[in-house]
Amino acid sequence: MINVTIQNFETDVIAASMTTPILIDFWAPWCGPCKSLGPILEQAEEEYAGRFTLVKIDSDTEQQLAQAFGIRSIPTCILMFGGKPVDGFTGAQTAPQVRAFLEKNLPTEGALMAEAEADEAAALLESGDPQAALEKLADALAKDPGNDDSRYDYIKLLIELGGLEEAEAALAPKLTEIPRQLRFEALSQWMNAIKFAATGAYSTWTIEQFDEKIAQNKRDFDTRFSKACLLMAVGQWVPAMDELLEIIMRDKKWSDEAPRKTFVAILELLTPPKPKAAAQTPGKAAGGIEVLGKAAVAEDPQAALVSNYRRKLSMMLN
Repeated sequence: MINVTIQNFETDVIAASMTTPILIDFWAPWCGPCKSLGPILEQAEEEYAGRFTLVKIDSDTEQQLAQAFGIRSIPTCILMFGGKPVDGFTGAQTAPQVRAFLEKNLPTEGALMAEAEADEAAALLESGDPQAALEKLADALAKDPGNDDSRYDYIKLLIELGGLEEAEAALAPKLTEIPRQLRFEALSQWMNAIKFAATGAYSTWTIEQFDEKIAQNKRDFDTRFSKACLLMAVGQWVPAMDELLEIIMRDKKWSDEAPRKTFVAILELLTPPKPKAAAQTPGKAAGGIEVLGKAAVAEDPQAALVSNYRRKLSMMLN
């Protein structure tokens, strides 16, 4: 249990909640129900053994924080995770009611362990060790098979490292879902492009050969699309999108809108993951309780690239 003030709020609540759920107890020394709830919360923190951290904020002395969360009566408890409110309750609660609230909202131990593995994987990837990162992502997925973020990152890295069979096996369950998630559909299209580049009729062609044939007929959409798929297969995303735009500009409906669908898949693959710091923007809990936050950071170059090409596609379609 930690006593929090405006001075340590960002560190012990916002930053800490990026990795561990934080249960905030707004209370006051004169509040009778607060005195009965406090020991129940402290006992729950012990019982849950690290699955969440309890922090207490004196609403009398920390009025700025109380106002930021819109606290109107005490005790009020807010559960924070990922830098934003997840849920909350007001008024004294029994021990079973507190446990029910926590069970409803807290990630499982497996999910928390998987999140830690995924964070380690990201660090390993950043340091230039993709194989070790892949192993960490596999561990994360084993601990929490339902975590779509870990599954997506694992499949994507498998594809980048050439493990197509393993990637297909990990992707298969997501392709049976209705509706499919766009990001998993994008991975499927990427793998199809790689297979096409390896075994299709144009697999031995050079870019110069494509360009020579297209120059003879700018509406040779089959050749243009094949060129885009080969570029996509080797990660030449921008030239691939430029070629797809040439088709879309001339015929939006060609081949059941395959160029548009492929273009959207590439945008999805290029979209950077939301940084955890992004969760520090103002948010509200289910009960409308507001939380302090920081302004969004400037857009990074890859996000800017994605935004630019989204606009280009929109202009072509309108």
